[in-house]
Amino acid sequence: MLITRRTFAIGALSLAGANLLGPALAQDASPSISIKKDPWCGCCTAWARYLEQAGFALDVDEIEEMEAVKDNLGVPAELRSCHTATIEGYVIEGHVPAEAIFALLDQRPQVTGLAVPGMPVGSPGMEGPAGSEPDQYAVVAFDPSSDFVFMRFIGRERA
Repeated sequence: MLITRRTFAIGALSLAGANLLGPALAQDASPSISIKKDPWCGCCTAWARYLEQAGFALDVDEIEEMEAVKDNLGVPAELRSCHTATIEGYVIEGHVPAEAIFALLDQRPQVTGLAVPGMPVGSPGMEGPAGSEPDQYAVVAFDPSSDFVFMRFIGRERA
């Protein structure tokens, strides 16, 4: 096959464009989160929908034996909630807001993951009736030996 100057120029420009756009396209990819939840839990389903609307790509697995999932991932008993997720090597326990997950992925602290213990009213997936006051709660970063407050929220809003 004979390569002309025109064919060479088009190929070179295409390659240069791919090199410039490649990183930008990779950054726009939705972070993929794997969620384990009880098939009968409505607030877990609502949290998953919230994350999808926030830009996450979901992989949802419905499991009735959630305590085994939490045990295997090292979620401390005092930090447990209803659903458990994993993303890029981190564990996400409970109704953690998307803002906290994005901050975790941006900062990359040396922790096992984030947790919102219990089921605070107004947290993502736990919206109360119209007009109800949302709870103030902490998003806790944890590892096998300790935990600390990573962020604070009132409902879905950062406090």
